[in-house]
Amino acid sequence: MTENGSHENLPGRQRRRFPGISSRAYEHPADRSALVALRKLSGFDTVFKALSGLLPERSLRLLFLSDSVRVSDAQFAHLNTMLRDACYILDLEKVPPMYVTQDPKPNAMCIGLDEPIIVVTTGLVELLDEEEMRAVVGHEVGHALSGHAVYRTILLFLTNLALKVAWIPLGNVAIMAIVTALREWFRKSELSADRAGLLVGQDLQASMRGLMKIAGGNHLHEMNVDAFLEQAEEYEAGGDLRDSVLKILNILPRSHPFTTVRAAELKKWSESRDYQRIMDGHYPKREEDKDTSVSDSFRQSASNYASDIRDSKDPLMKLVSDIAGGAGDLGGKLRGKFTGGGSTPRDGGSTPGGDGSDDNGPAGTGS
Repeated sequence: MTENGSHENLPGRQRRRFPGISSRAYEHPADRSALVALRKLSGFDTVFKALSGLLPERSLRLLFLSDSVRVSDAQFAHLNTMLRDACYILDLEKVPPMYVTQDPKPNAMCIGLDEPIIVVTTGLVELLDEEEMRAVVGHEVGHALSGHAVYRTILLFLTNLALKVAWIPLGNVAIMAIVTALREWFRKSELSADRAGLLVGQDLQASMRGLMKIAGGNHLHEMNVDAFLEQAEEYEAGGDLRDSVLKILNILPRSHPFTTVRAAELKKWSESRDYQRIMDGHYPKREEDKDTSVSDSFRQSASNYASDIRDSKDPLMKLVSDIAGGAGDLGGKLRGKFTGGGSTPRDGGSTPGGDGSDDNGPAGTGS
């Protein structure tokens, strides 16, 4: 597929193509609900409109034109082929410009306001093999198809702005509220884009390898997919309520979910009926998007959250599930979970709060 929309240089091996596929086919329900919640956040519309005027598309393009390498048939030709393949498979009519920028940290992003731009770092290009990189390019094309680029751009700008105004009393409170909401949405959007990457690469093992390399570097001979996925299981199920709170504090400053969690989520989706139906050619079409019910999306998101809470092995989520099922005294359960025993005298109720605040310090430092 070329930049004017014509299809050339089809994928190197036979892969299924998804004509007219809607991003709803692969979007994680939590991604859609978090984006709706973000848009309803007080002040977001005002900030969004203001930044749309302050961040002209031209300045972003000039920045990467001047200080990065634009992918084309003449430069990083193998990436250009992957990009066209990904757009062909997901039926994205216009191929976004892609740039390679010098940065030893493995990373990729899809940004832009009017039109998306894909940027990958040299660290990522050097780390991944062809099939692993194909999944990453598909991941970024998935962001473009879902319209995520504009919100990612605003997140980058606001994160930088919050640092600059942090010295002003209360100056960054409103900004950080929006940044926190944007990060919550973006973490969920990463799960959606991982699915798009799998639809493009159609190689689960390559997707798993790529995530392991991002976590542990180019040492695949020292790593094992099953053991890596066991880490996600241990992370979710381990500890008590204090650990559950620390997990939340650790994830809040991050724009991406933890890598082991992403791998586990992607593997679970690859084994689902939804994924198989897409691969069989049964998926929502873009032409149907205008008729999509918002209430149906809310119901799907609510059902997904309820299922996650019900099936989760995390102590906090299990407690929420128990309470929702009318499983007894909240205070007694909280005291028991925090102290590792049963109910404690009422004047001991300050202990969990004290423990939690003591643990918050190193958690924040570690992040």
